[in-house]
Amino acid sequence: MYNPNEASIIKESSYGYHLIPIRDEMLSHREVELVGEVDAATVNALIRQLRHLQRQDPEAPVTLYINSPGGSVDSGMALYDVMQAVSCPIRTVCVGLAASMAALLFVSGAERDMLPHSRLMIHDPLIVQTGGSALRLKAVSDDLMETRQIIAKVIADHSGKSMEEILAKTANDSYFRAKDAIEFGLADRIITSLADSR
Repeated sequence: MYNPNEASIIKESSYGYHLIPIRDEMLSHREVELVGEVDAATVNALIRQLRHLQRQDPEAPVTLYINSPGGSVDSGMALYDVMQAVSCPIRTVCVGLAASMAALLFVSGAERDMLPHSRLMIHDPLIVQTGGSALRLKAVSDDLMETRQIIAKVIADHSGKSMEEILAKTANDSYFRAKDAIEFGLADRIITSLADSR
């Protein structure tokens, strides 16, 4: 069904001309996007796409373009687990910003490419608002500290850095330009062309 808010292209076939969402055209080239907030709806759609692509060809690589400020830890970890579980290698490309949970997802790629002016940001998990009894606050705090360790371990595992080095960086909002991300082990290369992205 046509959605006027979604970018589309016109394709010709033996049946005439068809309006196809660019997202579908990208999927046919094994390209998917994480754009905007990391939330349940976005992640569930990406998980479906990755599972579909694995069924099509379990060995062919997939390119995941990321431009996201981050979002839900639970949703992000669900996508991380699926990225690790599918057999096809997932190349991540940072186009703009990969922050918070989006940075963790970027760092976990089989190949990690950044455009020249893109940035990463890593930090400890946050709670926006909470309230309740002292016991409730303690439970929330304990869970947050455990989540901090989990996130740091994932980043450490994919960067080659120690947990201590990662925790020192995530204690504050730590931004990395492409060159700095490569030096710190969070990215592999800077690319200036997307022509080789398939």
